[in-house]
Order: sequence, then C-alpha cells, then structure tokens
Amino acid sequence: MPKKEVVKVFFTKERAIAEDSDAARELYNQSRYGAIAGSRLELSLIEALYLLEKARVAVFDGRKQEISYDRFLKRAQRQEPNFWIRYVVFRNLRDRGYIVKTALKFGADFRVYDRGIKPGEDHAKWVVFPVHEASTLTWHDFAAKNRVAHSTKKRLLLGVVDEEGDVSYWEARWIRP
Repeated sequence: MPKKEVVKVFFTKERAIAEDSDAARELYNQSRYGAIAGSRLELSLIEALYLLEKARVAVFDGRKQEISYDRFLKRAQRQEPNFWIRYVVFRNLRDRGYIVKTALKFGADFRVYDRGIKPGEDHAKWVVFPVHEASTLTWHDFAAKNRVAHSTKKRLLLGVVDEEGDVSYWEARWIRP
C-alpha cells in the first residue's frame, strides 16, 4: 500500500487551513475531515491535531515554521476551553471508525455518524458531549443536553474521560414505555 502524502496545513487562530492539493481534497473525500471552503480544506483544531498525530499533516505557523505536536496542543488549549477532553473523545471515536463533525449549531460538541455513513448520505446518529469523569452535571444540564438530542432527532452520547484518558460512553434517549 503506498504511503499517503503528508498535507501541509497552516495554523490560524481557530482552525488549520490546508494547502490546495489533491492530498488535502482526499482527506475530505475519503474520510470527511474538515470542510471545503473555496478550493481549500479547513480543519478544526481537533481534526488538525488528530491528523498531526497520525502523521497525515504537517502544521506550520504564520512564519512557515513547522509546529510540533506538543506546541500545537498548547496553542490549541489556549484557544478552546476543554480542548484536551474534547480531543480524547474525538480521537477515540475516529479510531473506532466513526466520522465526527462539529455540532455547534445543535448546541453540542460533536455529531457522530454511524460507521460507513458519510455526512450528506444520511443524518448523524448521535450528538456527543465530552466530559471529564470528575466534572459534575446537574439534572437541569442533563435534561438540556437530552432536549438538544431529542429536538435534532439524534441520540445523546456522553463521552466520559477518566484520569488515564480512557473513554466510556453513556447513551440516553427518549423512549415510550
């Protein structure tokens, strides 16, 4: 199997923009990373870090200096609250073969498509809220998250990250007894 071409991406404040290349378009077409804006692929910081970890991208700053994984992570954590917990859940779902996209317009962190389904082919199955195991969630917060999932016709999935970085999933959905 031929080695995949490493895509150059440029770190901006809240995203990473890929060079205009066939390899960048392939990241989108094959695995639905990012979104196409004009002729370029725009990746979220979480997607860019994941692809950097998988050696599929090389990240550069505004001075065209390559950014290491650790430096990228520190910069991303300054930009986005709860970045590491969100990243751990994203990575776990992607490693399991799911396509994970942002769900900000739904009031959630992510929307997740069942295996084998690409965005545009069908709707996402879950909305996902990553949380640390030590964090607290009131019943009011839980009800609000469940309401978001129900109103968007998706299932609520809580991705609970423990101290070792392992993820457990808790699914909640409305049922009629």
